[in-house]
Amino acid sequence: MSQKQEMNEETLLEFPCQFPIKALGHADRELDLRVIEIICKHVPDLREGAVKSRPSSGGKYTSVTVTITATSLAQIHAIYRELSDCADVLMTL
Repeated sequence: MSQKQEMNEETLLEFPCQFPIKALGHADRELDLRVIEIICKHVPDLREGAVKSRPSSGGKYTSVTVTITATSLAQIHAIYRELSDCADVLMTL
């Protein structure tokens, strides 16, 4: 099976595919940079316009959504593990 047709019993995703990763943290102008830095370790060819930030209604929190071209489930899991280990990230979706 080619990588494009790769199917894993744990997922219905077909790789490569577009996959949004969301990280939530306290409102901080550096949060975007930290999230992007982590994701770029796993996705070196992050495309322009892949990052969107949005403050919470009260302004206390920020969500950063990065849409990547995922190549494997292992890559997605590695990104989530590293984001979860980051002290500035309160939650990932």
